[in-house]
Amino acid sequence: MNTFIFDLDGTLLPMPSQEQFLNLYFKALTVKMAPYNINPKELMDAVMAGTMAMVKNDGKVTNEHKFWNVFSEILGEDIRQLESVFEDFYQNEFSMAKEATHTNPYAKECIELLKSKGYHLVLATNPLFPRIATYNRIQWAGLNPEDFEYITTYENSSFCKPNLEYYRSILRLLHKKPEECMMIGNDVREDMCAVELGMSTYLLKDCLICPEEQDISGFTQGSFEDLLHMIQELPQLSC
Repeated sequence: MNTFIFDLDGTLLPMPSQEQFLNLYFKALTVKMAPYNINPKELMDAVMAGTMAMVKNDGKVTNEHKFWNVFSEILGEDIRQLESVFEDFYQNEFSMAKEATHTNPYAKECIELLKSKGYHLVLATNPLFPRIATYNRIQWAGLNPEDFEYITTYENSSFCKPNLEYYRSILRLLHKKPEECMMIGNDVREDMCAVELGMSTYLLKDCLICPEEQDISGFTQGSFEDLLHMIQELPQLSC
C-alpha cells in the first residue's frame, strides 16, 4: 500500500451536523443572490436539483456542466451570466458555513506524517462543489491543497460517490491498483464502498454517517487518534 485517499467533510474536516452546514450555506447564498431578484425557494430547489443531477451523472460530461445545465433549465439561461457572482460567493460569503465545522489536530498530524513517510495523498471529497469552495474547506481543516497530489472537484469529475466509477476514475488517473490504496472516510455508504474494488478502507467514527441497520463490524474503524497510531506503525517508503 502506497496511497491514502481521504474524504473531506466529516473526515479531515469535522462536521458534526450536516444540517447546520447546509442551513448556513443556503442562508449565505440566498443573501448573496437577493440583489438579482431570484426567488429564494426557487434558488434552493434549483441548487438541489443540480446537485442530484451531479450525483446521478453518468460520466458523459463533467459535474460542472451537469450542474449548470440543470440549474439553468430551472432558472433560465440568463442565470449563466451570474456565474462570476457564484464564484465570488464561494470565495467569500461561503465562509459563513465554516461555523458548522471545526479543526481536528490529528488530521494535520496524519497528513504530515504520511507525507514524511513518502505516501501518496489524494483528497476524494464528493465533487459537488467548485474548486474554490473545495480548496477553502481544505483550509478550514487546517490543511493546504498542496498537501494532496490530486483533489476531486466538480470541474474535474464526471461521477460522484457512491458510484464506483468515481473511484475507478481516480485509480486510472493515478495509475494505481486498488490494492495499493486505502480509502479513509466517515460515510459508510459513500466511502466504504471502495472496498468493492479491492481497496483497503478505514471507517473514521468521529462524525460517523451510517444507516442504522447496516453492519459495520467488518470494516477497520476507529477514531482519528486511532488512525494516527496506525499511521505511526507504517513503514517508511523508499524513494
